[in-house]
Amino acid sequence: MEKYLLLVLSLFMLSGCSDDLFQKSNTEDELHISAAMSLTNVMDELVESYKKVDPDTKITLNFDSSGKLAQQIQQGAPTDIFLSADQEWMDMLDEQELIASGTRTNFATNELVLIANKNHPFTIDSLNELPSLAINQIAIGDPDSVAAGSYTKEALQQANIWGAPLLDKFIYEKDVHQVLADVQSGSADAGFVYASDMSHVNNVDVILEVDNDLHEDIVYPAGVTSYSEYNKQARDFISFLKSDQGVSILQSYGFNK
Repeated sequence: MEKYLLLVLSLFMLSGCSDDLFQKSNTEDELHISAAMSLTNVMDELVESYKKVDPDTKITLNFDSSGKLAQQIQQGAPTDIFLSADQEWMDMLDEQELIASGTRTNFATNELVLIANKNHPFTIDSLNELPSLAINQIAIGDPDSVAAGSYTKEALQQANIWGAPLLDKFIYEKDVHQVLADVQSGSADAGFVYASDMSHVNNVDVILEVDNDLHEDIVYPAGVTSYSEYNKQARDFISFLKSDQGVSILQSYGFNK
């Protein structure tokens, strides 16, 4: 009899809380996107537009140099999507099986430019003229961790001007946005950034477009991390980047298809 009463009581308690036990969760899917610093300006609009397609997915953005982001992913930082400014760091993660198979794809390209403050008193027609310019400091991204810096170093090496006297003039920065800030503030006379970094800037001039033949093609790859819990949602976002709408937004910020 006692066992019977316990059984009835248990059934009654389960019945009373069943609504709570089986209530549909209101938790949103959350994508963590680690994106190269040069994507900072465009990502807000891309995310805003994507939310109209998938309003149930929350997106958290993390910006840094491609190298720093890759190192964070190596250390297991919460990341579902990696958007790199070059192939090297994506290659490294791919080789370490930290990028899910079949998710890697290219979604944008860019160009390297030399910039100066609008008050600059000099002109330049060729990269080979750079060592002879009457300037004291040139800001570049750190080639060891910043993709733009790596492309810059390669271009200067190909032009046979990586060395004295330029090396004494370089200010090595943690990302291209800091390079741009140096030139804007006048703490650097010139700097190397991406063409896309200039799309919404008014007080800086592009004084030279670096010949694309002097460096590897600047291609932005995307990939889903192998440890992501939201593989499908991450794939959907990457597909959006390559859609007509995504491409249109990227192009409006100076990126190429």
